[in-house]
Amino acid sequence: MADPYIALNELAQELRPMSQGIEWFESLSAEEQSNTLHLLSHFCIQARATVEDGPESIRRAGLRATHTPAVLITRGRIDQQLGKIASLTPHDERLKSFRLLIAVLAVADERRRERFCSDGCGHAWHRLSVDTP
Repeated sequence: MADPYIALNELAQELRPMSQGIEWFESLSAEEQSNTLHLLSHFCIQARATVEDGPESIRRAGLRATHTPAVLITRGRIDQQLGKIASLTPHDERLKSFRLLIAVLAVADERRRERFCSDGCGHAWHRLSVDTP
């Protein structure tokens, strides 16, 4: 995939299928996966994610409420919880974290677009388009 900054936003905006995102994420080394999760966490904070975004994000990510990242997203300060989710180390937890953080970004960014960018904005990531085969 392209530059991670662009690819992650394309996934959140459903311009690329999640299956492609998962394939890309799984091709990364453990260190690259960790860096990607921390980048996603940062994007979620920039998009003004809230604890209230948790349930919808869990649903969109296809996780059970008992999965560790799902439990974390609904507890406490969102910035701290996003950091904890990004720091999970078991492989299966990293994959769940990736799916959840993409969903959190999608939910928060949709709200941001509606509230702050509906009349246009200067955010380059709000003008993405992708040619998929």
